[in-house]
Parts: sequence; structure tokens; C-alpha cells
Amino acid sequence: MRVSIRKNIANPKLFKEQILSWAQQFREVVFLDSNSYPQQYSNFDCILAVDAFTSLKTDYYNAFEDLKQYQQNTKDWLFGYLSYDLKNGIENLQSNNFDGLNFPDLFFFQPKKVYILKGNELEIQYLMLCDDEVEEDFEEIIKVQTETFVTLSGVEVKQRISKELYVQKVNKMLEHIHVGDMYEANFCMEFYAENAVINPLEKFQKLNEISQAPFSVFFKNYKHYLLSASPERYLKKEGDKIISQPIKGTSKRFSDPIEDEKSKSVLVSDAKERAENIMITDLVRNDLSHTSQKGAVEVEELCGIYSFLQVHQMISTITSKLDSQYAAVDVLKTTFPMGSMTGAPKISVMEIVENLEETKRGLYSGAVGYFTPEGDFDFNVVIRSILYNQENKYVSFSVGSAITSLSIPEKEYEECLLKAKAMHEVLK
Repeated sequence: MRVSIRKNIANPKLFKEQILSWAQQFREVVFLDSNSYPQQYSNFDCILAVDAFTSLKTDYYNAFEDLKQYQQNTKDWLFGYLSYDLKNGIENLQSNNFDGLNFPDLFFFQPKKVYILKGNELEIQYLMLCDDEVEEDFEEIIKVQTETFVTLSGVEVKQRISKELYVQKVNKMLEHIHVGDMYEANFCMEFYAENAVINPLEKFQKLNEISQAPFSVFFKNYKHYLLSASPERYLKKEGDKIISQPIKGTSKRFSDPIEDEKSKSVLVSDAKERAENIMITDLVRNDLSHTSQKGAVEVEELCGIYSFLQVHQMISTITSKLDSQYAAVDVLKTTFPMGSMTGAPKISVMEIVENLEETKRGLYSGAVGYFTPEGDFDFNVVIRSILYNQENKYVSFSVGSAITSLSIPEKEYEECLLKAKAMHEVLK
């Protein structure tokens, strides 16, 4: 059981900085920030969960079954992540590529303390075992002096796949497409730094400032960190309504308004980008049909154009109504990994990219989010994100693009560099 208390916050922007600084004392932290991005399916401006009362950490074997049991038994707030490699527990697949990060495949925790901010209203929910700490904690938070960081030096970021090798690998993928093994595949490459010492809070604040994405995340589990400026929702459950919003299609932002508008118009009419998006929309429709009431899968918006600080994106919105015989976790299991980060047909693509990519994806192209006490959930797609293992001093970020029959390898490479720009800037 939780105690719920409401407070009025005079300066929400400052409060977000204060509460995230205050949260650093805890072993487990999840901070989700919508950055006031205008979106139809938003429930709050930000949410913070800290300090595990219970937790679940596991590898891919039986992971969704374990999560289902944990969620149904707890019936409380749960925050955590699903890594891409949970695919190996759903299908007969493997992940044998290099892994410098060594995060668990799945991690969720039941927080003792939850803060939900919407506009000027803050709701504080504490488990009853620590509800006597509410006022003291709140006083601490509003007294926090936000830090101005001085970065002594950047980290040396290396690229796992050279341009020449990237072009070779994409040409191999095109061969797979031409012989009918697949139609579209998301091919990813890693940028990394070894012996890297960074301040995760500082890097998150910089990344969030230059991106202001609607699904931003600061995640900490002891010495594992995720600093995410994700623009993409994977899946949300509101009652019996399921919402998926895959992104496929990217174009550059320009400071000149005329150039910027032109870039957006080019994206709208780009046959390759539209084809990418429509193929993934189709795949998501099929994925959602596994747990949907009959005939209840709908495309609410096809190929809508949305602008973010770094890029313009093409986003579709697909919804379904959950059949009552299925549980919340069943929807995640039957749609995971998300189509926008795999391709079509899904299993064939996952086998092919495993052979061509050089690193294990891990949490990259997985999902971070939460379950509510009522059994609803909301998860992002882990892209535009920096991952950090503080213990072994390894920093990593990956980017990818969709390869179709119309792909030109050099242009796909340029798209990857465009997506990597913000993370490069932050780590410099």
C-alpha cells in the first residue's frame, strides 16, 4: 500500500533538475521526462522512481514469464527495462557478438518512492514502510543547489565498423533482400570508448538539453547507466487500449526555416522512407493482432511528420483493444523486439543482422518503462542513447537505419552519422 500526497510546484523546470540531483544518492533510479513535447498519449511531464523495495533481474530464459508473475503478484509500480536479447527466449535465436557493457537482459524494481509531475502539480507516492520520510525528503529536494558541471576532458569515441566495412555489410543485406530472405532490416553499428570516466548526470543533462525528446530517460542500477533522448514510443497500455508508435523515416533539421521546411517536405514525399514506415506499420498491425479483440487493430495515423530538435521523423500510430484472455505482459512478449528496430519478416531479419552486426545490442533497441498498480504500462524504444558501465569504464552508443531494396549504402551511412551527432557532441 502507498501513501499519496500532493504538492504545488512553483518552478517545474527547476524542480526537475533538483529532484534528479537528489535521486543520485540511490542505487536504483528511473527518471522519465516528456520534455513538454506535445503528444496525444501523455500522462505526465515527468516521473521519478527510486530505491528498490523488491526487484527482478534475469537473463532471457523465461524472462517474460518471470516478469508476468512479478507484475501480477506485486500489483504496484514497477520500473525497468527489456533488452533486445530477450528475443532469444521468445524464438530460437542467439546473441554471440561482443558485449562491452554486460547489463542483465531484464531488470525491474518496485520503488519505495515515486514522484509524478504534471504542470505545477506534484504527486508523491511512498510505500507505507517509509511514508514518514515524505516531508523530510521534499524539504531536501527543494533545497538542492543545481550543479554547474565543469568537464575536464571528453572521451575518445571509436567506431566499431568503418565506412568501407559498413558499405560491404549493407550490400550483403541488399543481396538478402533481392533473393527474398527479407524486405527490410534495421542494421546497427556501435560507437564506444574504453577506460572512460564520465559523470552520468552531467551527460544526461547535456543530451536532454540538446534533444528535448518526449521519451527521455535517466536510468541507474548501481553502476549501470542509460542516458536516453529517445523520440520513440514502443508500446503503451491504457485500460484495454494498446498504442504503438513506430518511427521509420528521418531527415535533417536546418537553422534556416526555408531549408528546414524543404527538408520536411522531402521526407513527406520520399518513396523509400514511406515504404519503410508502411512495412513496419504492417508488421506492428500483425504483432498487435495476436492479443487483440477481433477486428480491433487500427492505424490511427500513417506516416505523420514530427519535428524534434535534431531531426524530423516519420511516425505512425497503430492501436488495438486487448482481448480479456491476455495479460499486460503477453502484449509485450508477442510484439518484442519492436518492429522498427528489427524489420520484416522479423525472425529472418534477426538472424541475418546477428551475423552482420559486430556487437550485441543489449539494452540498445530494447525498451525502458513502467507498469502502474492498475496493470497499465508505457515503454519507449532505446535509441539516441548513451550506455555506461561505470565499473569497467565502458561507454557505448549505437545507431541504425532501415535497409530496403531502395537503399544506397553510402546514404544509409550518412543517416547513421546524423543520428549519432547528439551523442558525439555530449561525449566530446
